[in-house]
Amino acid sequence: MANKSSTSTKFDAPLSHSTNKATHNRDQFFVWREFVWGAIAGAFGEGMMHPIDTIKTRIQSQVLLSGSQSQKSIVQMVQTVWVADGLRGFYRGIAPGITGSLATGATYFGFIESTKKWIEESHPNLGGHWAHFIAGAVGDTLGSFVYVPCEVMKQRMQVQGSSNSWNSAIMKDKMQMKSGAEMYGYYTGMFQAGHSIWKEQGLKGLYAGYWSTLARDVPFAGLMVMFYEALKDLTEKGRQKWAPNFHVDGSMEGLILGGLAGGFSAYLTTPLDVIKTRLQVQGSSTSYNGWLDAMNKIWETEGAKGMFRGSIPRITWYIPASALTFMAVEFLREQFNKKLDEDNMQEVTSLSIEKPKSSFKEVTKLEQ
Repeated sequence: MANKSSTSTKFDAPLSHSTNKATHNRDQFFVWREFVWGAIAGAFGEGMMHPIDTIKTRIQSQVLLSGSQSQKSIVQMVQTVWVADGLRGFYRGIAPGITGSLATGATYFGFIESTKKWIEESHPNLGGHWAHFIAGAVGDTLGSFVYVPCEVMKQRMQVQGSSNSWNSAIMKDKMQMKSGAEMYGYYTGMFQAGHSIWKEQGLKGLYAGYWSTLARDVPFAGLMVMFYEALKDLTEKGRQKWAPNFHVDGSMEGLILGGLAGGFSAYLTTPLDVIKTRLQVQGSSTSYNGWLDAMNKIWETEGAKGMFRGSIPRITWYIPASALTFMAVEFLREQFNKKLDEDNMQEVTSLSIEKPKSSFKEVTKLEQ
């Protein structure tokens, strides 16, 4: 009996150690898995909706570029871009746009999962929707170090259009600011844009409107994931009450609820987006001297209408973009997480079987 007890103890210890180690590795990999899914989903959403973002950026920049209070409508702006630059004009700036979305998508969804878990376990009083808000805000803030320079390059390339339209005599007459300073030169691509901005304005130019970007994106990111999780909870409660046997596809749920969450959040943060866009597009000419100055001048000269300028194309962009992004994330989770978890479980089983065998042989030798 004594020998049997000793053998059992030595047999079980490696099993527990192997299982805990494999489980720890699986949990760690799960976090990085979310970073990958988020990056893919973010780039996918940006690529699909970039033309609408171009229209939104041009509408918000009209006053700054033309100096006229007479603004073009969405339809008129679409016609202007199409006539001047064709299809290519709608996709100007897509390279830095996708690059920035890769970074912010990775940190956003990666840190939503890890930070959410950390907050709920370490600070249960912040659990629930507040945990979701903080997780989204933290993830987006970390992505801003890459996203903001990409956003500056993207928006300047969007308002430029083709080289012909940017350098035309009409545009030259209009691209003069009140200070008399001329706008930046034409950017042929992402790397040339980055080099040109760095050469002319340094790090300050690449991070133009950084704090205004955080002022817009931190509440937006927090609100979007909070709305999304709240809508998921509401949907689940409704399903359990009215249709308990009805199965909801994760991708379809992400498409619908992600779109709604993105639309609500986009509208509420439109004034912050207008300020950010004006600061980033103005270049070396200082029409606005910082975030507060931009907010005051826009409010004084354009009122509430100016603060919410571009809200329709912004919402039109964010509803499908958020829908596609959340759909892509849920799809990747459904398609790959299960398979990866099964592979990890097979690894755990393999470790659990092989290790005890060696331990059993050692115990047998000792007994002999």
